[in-house]
Amino acid sequence: MFPQTHVYFAEQVLSRRSDAITLGSIFPDMLVSAGVNHARAHSLGGELLDMFREDEELADFALGAVTHGISPQGLDYFGDEKYPGCQLGYCFEKGRPLVDQTIDACRLPPVMGLWKAHNIVEMGIEMIISSRGQYGQALRRAFNNDQLIERLISRLAAYTGDGGHLRTRIAAFPGYIEVYRATAESLAGKYRIQMFARHRINIDTGKVARLIEIAAGQVENDLADFFHLTQSHVRAELDKMFPPLSER
Repeated sequence: MFPQTHVYFAEQVLSRRSDAITLGSIFPDMLVSAGVNHARAHSLGGELLDMFREDEELADFALGAVTHGISPQGLDYFGDEKYPGCQLGYCFEKGRPLVDQTIDACRLPPVMGLWKAHNIVEMGIEMIISSRGQYGQALRRAFNNDQLIERLISRLAAYTGDGGHLRTRIAAFPGYIEVYRATAESLAGKYRIQMFARHRINIDTGKVARLIEIAAGQVENDLADFFHLTQSHVRAELDKMFPPLSER
């Protein structure tokens, strides 16, 4: 999922908001960009929780990371890997009807079609979620919390081998994501930056924006069910890993 959706989801699961939760909820994607592979970055939540268990602020960061990941099962597990009753995750299944249009709009080789179509669905969801709350504002505030970021960098450098590298990546990350109210056009513009940075591909932003609108319509009927199931599962897993959230 995209960042504002992760912020929303973490807040729903944890029933509160903090800069630490916000940064934790997007940390796996920042860590991938800092040189850690995707599987490892999305499987660190439990390890971080063990490390930070006695520090209330950093424990919130770790809890946010757990809500994001794949192992333990967080939002990206259900969105990408496996959703009950489906072959793959929710976003991949919703992306199947958009594969051909995505290949055309993003100027892709066919092998990348389903992967990038699932991104289109994620952006459709991001647009919906962004319209419901101040999640971009939460991201901006968290990225401006220099004291927290320095604390995190000093404790997390072991994961990247270089605290300076992680600091640079965190500083650059807002430029790749939407930290204001997300629209189809603004998301397509950010996706253009991401696609060129990762693949040296120039997408057709107008076509991608139209696809994002279509994707938002495709999830409208069952997105609430997706979040209800996923939130219930992640909250139950966290209660096993950490004292019940209601007791904190």
